[in-house]
Order: sequence, then C-alpha cells, then structure tokens
Amino acid sequence: MGLQKENHAYIRNEFLKGIRDGSAIGIGYLSVSFTFGIAAVSSVLNWWQAFVVSLMNLTSAGQFAGITIMASLGTYIEMAVSQFVINLRYALMSISLSQKVDRDFGWQKKMILGFAVTDEIFAVALSRKGEVSGRYFAGLTVLPLLGWNLGTLAGAVLGDILPENLVSALGLAIYGMFIAIVVPVVKENKKIRIIVFFAVFLSFCLYYLPGLKNISSGFAIIIASVIASGAGAWLFPVEEEEEVKG
Repeated sequence: MGLQKENHAYIRNEFLKGIRDGSAIGIGYLSVSFTFGIAAVSSVLNWWQAFVVSLMNLTSAGQFAGITIMASLGTYIEMAVSQFVINLRYALMSISLSQKVDRDFGWQKKMILGFAVTDEIFAVALSRKGEVSGRYFAGLTVLPLLGWNLGTLAGAVLGDILPENLVSALGLAIYGMFIAIVVPVVKENKKIRIIVFFAVFLSFCLYYLPGLKNISSGFAIIIASVIASGAGAWLFPVEEEEEVKG
C-alpha cells in the first residue's frame, strides 16, 4: 500500500511539474493564437473554422501559411508541400526527444503526445535534467494546448474590438517566450552557448547570403538545426557513464 501511494505521488508530482514548466508557453501561445484567430477570420474562415484549424493543429507558422494559401485559392498540392516543408523540423525534434523519454513512454503515448511537439515544448522537455516521463510531457502540453485553442477562439470572435497596433504587438510574444526558454540554458552551459551562436550564424547566412536567401524558412531552420546539432555532437560528444557492477 505504501509503495502504491508513493507511485501515485510520483505520477502526480511529474504531471504538476509539467504543468508548471508549460505555463509560460501557454501564456505565449494565448497571445500568438489570438493573432492567428484575427488573421484567419479576416482572410477566408468563419470563427468556428478558425477554431477547428487550431484544434487539429499546433503549428503557428504552418497555420499562418495555410490560411494564406486558402486566401489566395491555392491548390491542395501547394498546401501539402508548404506544410511538409514548414513542419518537417518537428520530425527531427521528435526523433531527438524519443532518445530522452523513459521506458514507460510507450509507442501509444508517443503517438498521442507527438501531436504536441513544438519548438518551445521540445526545448523545455529536452533541457530538463534526467529522463522525460509520459506524465511530465502530458502536463507540459496541457496549458499550451489550452492557450492555443482559447486564444484562437478569442481572436476569431473578439479580434475586431482591439486596436491594430496592439494586435501586431501580440505577435511578438512568442519570440520573447522562446528567448526566455533558451537564455538560461545558454548561460549555464558553455558548449550549448557555442552551438547556439553557431546556429544563429548559419541562420544569418541562409537569410542574407546570395544564393542561399531564396531557401524557404522551413528548410533554412532544418539546415541550420542539422548542421549545428551535428557539429555539437562531433565537437562535444556525450560520454556515457559506465555502470558499476557490484
């Protein structure tokens, strides 16, 4: 009985830790999705259609690109290719995160919770010390999912009430949120700091250099991520601790 109580307490604590770590992401998503709700309704969608889009997706860049294609009467192929390119980085994130989850994080949980892998959720989960449990990751995604959907609904229904300059300012919240996630880890670890600056340098080159600046933003993120992470694995390999046999 005592062991069962300890197990329940551990599960509850893991879930609550996930909710706590995801609270800042949820607040950031609330403001960004509010902007999406406004943009979706002002283009081609009704308020409930905008809400359904966010309910079935969790990708800000992909959703904004999607409503742009809808508004311009684009083809299904155009939509499919754009979404594939923009969201391909999530596949790399999922592969990386799958190496950090615990043994109880089965494929069923991966199938369900894989829906919620985003840049910010991935960064928080990966920066956590130790393994990532299914309960922790479930808690981590609760507030971001609520924030994303409620923000979209509020923006779609109430967006016309707010002044335009305030709506534009809300779109900057996600960048500040991501910086707040990355900076503490960069300050603590010199190796990560080097890799982050290298990734920034690569992104700068892909954005400004002739011949490279025409690469889409989705591919640019993938290229910079793969090269920077590959350089980090080569320069700073993680030494596995050998088990001490008694």
